[in-house]
Amino acid sequence: MAVSLSPYQSLLSPITDFLGCETPDAWLNEAVKPSNLPLLLIDHCNCELKAAQTAIWLIRRYAVDNASGQALLVWVKPYEDFVYRKATGDFSGSKNALIGELQSKDGFAHGPDILDKMVRLIKEELHHFEQVLDIMAAKKVPYDTVTAARYAKGLIGHVRGHEPWTLVDKLIVGAFIEARSCERFAKLAPHLDEDIGRFYVSLLRSEARHYQDYLALAEQVAAEDISQRVAFFREQEALLITSPDTQFRFHSGVPA
Repeated sequence: MAVSLSPYQSLLSPITDFLGCETPDAWLNEAVKPSNLPLLLIDHCNCELKAAQTAIWLIRRYAVDNASGQALLVWVKPYEDFVYRKATGDFSGSKNALIGELQSKDGFAHGPDILDKMVRLIKEELHHFEQVLDIMAAKKVPYDTVTAARYAKGLIGHVRGHEPWTLVDKLIVGAFIEARSCERFAKLAPHLDEDIGRFYVSLLRSEARHYQDYLALAEQVAAEDISQRVAFFREQEALLITSPDTQFRFHSGVPA
């Protein structure tokens, strides 16, 4: 039985408004093909790790001292070893890897807020990473290496090179990536196997909150109206989503 999105319309409506376009039907038609399920799950798994890595980079760059930064690297290392070095995938010790209080840097007023929101995001993304691997195991989909989509790189390429606008732009980009992920989970959920559909629906609230957290931090750091910059990235994101793309990925554009 297909999952219902009716209870989530109030959550999804602001995301639809925030994005510059909906996912094209051509991408959805490609994504729901049974032959593409392994690639969809593998790339989704990679996206969860990349989301955690992005948050770790932001914390280390802007929010914490060196010792705390090293603790973050230790936390994510088992996941990176699995993806990049084909390690066993034993994450049993990772849940408690971040023990103790991370120390904020002095002199950056927004550090504690970045730290608070991004640590929660990291915990959730790494948990989702493990959940996707569990589904892959149940579906007998082995993890394999796949190249990254053009999507994130296409957005990051527009980030300004001077502070505080580098940070503001990276936070805006994070908001769009999380919002698009949420929108695509909702698009996919009714069309996939019920277990995957229910899992994707279970991700909607956290992904929606992640986009809101990123956007709130961008507004806070900028301390001025960022609507024009958001509109700029909305246009760039929509171009990536609606233009022809030679490879299928979770965040790819229209299949060429």
